[in-house]
Amino acid sequence: MWIIELRFLPTPERLAARPAHRSHLTALHHENVVRMAGPLAGDAGAVIVVEAPDRKAVDSLIAADPYFATAGVDVVQIREWEPFLQ
Repeated sequence: MWIIELRFLPTPERLAARPAHRSHLTALHHENVVRMAGPLAGDAGAVIVVEAPDRKAVDSLIAADPYFATAGVDVVQIREWEPFLQ
C-alpha cells in the first residue's frame, strides 16, 4: 500500500478541478485501487491511500489524473506503507 500526501493552496483552478478528481478517485475505489482518501482538517491538504504493486504504478495513477498537475495542488510525499491492521 502507498500513501500520497498532498498540500493545497486555495486557488480557483484547484477548486474547479476537485469534482472531477473526486469522481476519478471514487471510480478507483470501486476497483479497490484507492483504499481511502480525504482532505486534512482545514482543507490544507489531503491523504490518499492506494493499493499498488510498486512506485511506478503509483506514479502512473498520479499521471492519469490531471488534478495532480493543477495549480494549488502539490504532492508533498509518496511513501510505501505496511499496515498491520486493515
